[in-house]
Amino acid sequence: MKLVTIEHEGQEHAAFLTDRGVIPLTWLNEKQNTDWHTDLFTLLQNKQLQALRDWYVSGGQESLAALPALPIDAVSYRALYRRPGKMIGVGMNYLAKAIELSGRPPEDEPVIFLKPDTSLIGSGEAILLPHGAGQVTAEAELAIVIGQKCRNVSEDEAMNYVAGYTTSLDMTAKEIHARNPRFMQRAKSFDTFLSLGSSLSTPDEYVDLPNLKVETVRNGEVVHHNTVSQMIFSPAYLISFLSHVMTLHPGDIILTGTPGSVVIDAGDQVECRITGLKTLSNAVENGIS
Repeated sequence: MKLVTIEHEGQEHAAFLTDRGVIPLTWLNEKQNTDWHTDLFTLLQNKQLQALRDWYVSGGQESLAALPALPIDAVSYRALYRRPGKMIGVGMNYLAKAIELSGRPPEDEPVIFLKPDTSLIGSGEAILLPHGAGQVTAEAELAIVIGQKCRNVSEDEAMNYVAGYTTSLDMTAKEIHARNPRFMQRAKSFDTFLSLGSSLSTPDEYVDLPNLKVETVRNGEVVHHNTVSQMIFSPAYLISFLSHVMTLHPGDIILTGTPGSVVIDAGDQVECRITGLKTLSNAVENGIS
């Protein structure tokens, strides 16, 4: 099942993404007298996402075929939701990237940091370069959306807690971070420094997750790419590791690391491309000084 968040009739709504087009959950409620929550975060918080998927695979997909659909290219897409509980970043999680940044083999534990919700934007919104911050980089990443409360779970159990996957772009004030590694949180926390994709694909859409390709793209050119199999710490390991540090809640987001970062300047267009998900694209602009 694939869901998107769109702007429709002045509000942001969850919708099905189908081969025919986009079908808002509000239309499903109206036509079938159902009572699904119409924003994705509330669906997750109220444990309705799994129920919606169960409905979808047990006949719901056929029911949707009877509903009208908005053309895919005529819809305004937005971030999945605006106020996640936690957005947890993982640094240096691809071997090549780890060596590039540190000049040595990777650590034996993941490097983690938090992104504030004030940093969050969605597809089509501008990344604003902070005045005086120096060079800024963008990193395409596969993002994991947590689907249920998760604490002290094993690596074998971890993937049972995944609601789905989306795209993301993580920005870093490179020169601030380079001055002192302890400045990483500051370098990661500026407004507009996290773009979250508009589409969510449930885990059953990816029967071969290790071979899923993640691409960092600038101005139409693929600058870096790699597959999930080349992560130092797998998605299952990251979920388990983090669940032993902090309780994970529905709607929390884990950024799994990037195959490579690219310096961005005003006027650039930067993208995260992942098969099966809508491409996440943001223009880059100078911020107000």
